[in-house]
Amino acid sequence: MEMLDADAVPPPEPKEADDPVWAIARAGVASGMENLEQGVIEVIKTCYDPEIPVNIFDLGLIYRVGVDAEGRVWVDMTLTAPACPVAGTLPGEVEERIKLTPGVMDAKVNVVWDPPWDQSRMSEAAKLELGLI
Repeated sequence: MEMLDADAVPPPEPKEADDPVWAIARAGVASGMENLEQGVIEVIKTCYDPEIPVNIFDLGLIYRVGVDAEGRVWVDMTLTAPACPVAGTLPGEVEERIKLTPGVMDAKVNVVWDPPWDQSRMSEAAKLELGLI
């Protein structure tokens, strides 16, 4: 895994105070959420594959979320298929949203293909939403 630069510049402030990602993260901090990892997961849950009406966390595309004491976050994620139409944009979107999370100093999203994604990685809620159970 690639290590993040400890001297990385903090993420920029959101462009809009009403940004839904920022609002979710701010609400988590305001409610006393002390677990940065959980805050990052909540922000990841705002990301959707545009072809599937389920967030990418419940879809099972997030394999690992790591957080260190300095607020650096790394995520291993996959896509439903290597030829996914959003393969070039979705990982960057996830990374940018994570960087907006209060307490996150830097983030790195790594796309992995092993193990390959399949429907067994989906949450029960996702399967229900898609009519698979």
